[in-house]
Amino acid sequence: MRRFARVALLCLGCGVCSLLYGFSQLALSLEQEPGGGRERQARDPAAPGARAAAGSAGRGEAEAGRLFLSYPVRCKNVSVSFWNSYWMLPSDVCGKNCFWEAAFRYNYMKTHPSEKMHLAVVACGERLEETVTMLRSAIIFSIKPLQFHIFAEDQLHESFKNILDGFTSEKVNYTLYPITFPTESAAEWKKLFKPCASQRLFLPLILKNVDSLLYVDTDVLFLRPVDDIWSFLEKFNSTQIAAMAPEHEEPRIGWYNRFARHPYYGVTGINSGVMLMNMTRIRRKYFKNDMTPVRLQWGEILMPLLKKYKLNITWGDQDLLNIMFFHNPESLYVFPCQWNYRPDHCIYGSNCKEAEEEGIFILHGNRGVYHDDKQPTFRAVYEAIKNYSFGEDLVHSLLQPLELELQKTTHTYCGRVYKVFVKQLTKSIRDLYARRSKGR
Repeated sequence: MRRFARVALLCLGCGVCSLLYGFSQLALSLEQEPGGGRERQARDPAAPGARAAAGSAGRGEAEAGRLFLSYPVRCKNVSVSFWNSYWMLPSDVCGKNCFWEAAFRYNYMKTHPSEKMHLAVVACGERLEETVTMLRSAIIFSIKPLQFHIFAEDQLHESFKNILDGFTSEKVNYTLYPITFPTESAAEWKKLFKPCASQRLFLPLILKNVDSLLYVDTDVLFLRPVDDIWSFLEKFNSTQIAAMAPEHEEPRIGWYNRFARHPYYGVTGINSGVMLMNMTRIRRKYFKNDMTPVRLQWGEILMPLLKKYKLNITWGDQDLLNIMFFHNPESLYVFPCQWNYRPDHCIYGSNCKEAEEEGIFILHGNRGVYHDDKQPTFRAVYEAIKNYSFGEDLVHSLLQPLELELQKTTHTYCGRVYKVFVKQLTKSIRDLYARRSKGR
């Protein structure tokens, strides 16, 4: 009898293993298209300036920008823990209602990461040159293909096309969008803080087919590959939907903790000039708030927040984000200051320890420091990247001239620590040349 029970148990185990193997093959086969490709290209007909880059036919559309929106046919690229049961996942993440698919999907994503990084920027007024310089910095070092989503005033579109068509490639594509706000409240959003600034709040609602997105202000410069900040998406836990850096490292000079008349995140608030978003999670989440006991989704909470706090906010949309994450702190991933290094980190003395140790990863020249003489260290980096021509030697045409200019800025607090401005840049150039050597 005991021997019979062992045989039955062994058969049962083999049957379960066979069943699980069948489920795994089914899940993987559904991830692929009939032709064997994992992804497909889709054109968004509603996106102004979009064009499909399909050989010479795509290039023939003179009025179109470039658009490659690649996404898995069935499952969206959302971080899922092995222990997430299916009911915790968004309804359109997996098509099969079973626990095991979450596990299979997790392994699939680990071995097949998203092949395209989406970067968004909002440009209005005199921000054309600044925006183009930011895009150039992203192109120089990045490894995986980039998809730019550029929201700009109509009069800037032609200029963007003329410039970007000159240095886009198979690894770089762009789409131009008009500035748009909800019709019933467009006037209020347009006048909030700076023109067009609040557009970033509506990106999850406009770019509905984009799963994850890196938003940056026009005055941002990448000193290392975009791939590296993009990788933070993999570090999000199951509740985190966005990543930002603190507004200040030193509370004694912090703005929010000294002057804010509204709730804000953490000790010194957060800065939204560099914002990494899992937009699928943002669209799905219901947010706690101080207006109603009922949790509200992203599209439902923005206007009520503005109505309640519009007389108390100074920095517009950034303040609204601070209020939102004050009530939902579990939803934010905070990355170190070197990923959003601003004049405040050095004008009163160096207070970003991570940058001192490893260098600046992303430079954020807010307060217009790229265009005046108040902070020549920031301006020197901006001018060096703006004047660099693709294809030139990065050491002789960018790094060495920049170091000479930075040495002239040591009379300022930021100039005294000028080496943090080139430490990571030097490493990025070295790594880029190493990758090129291996690729030969």
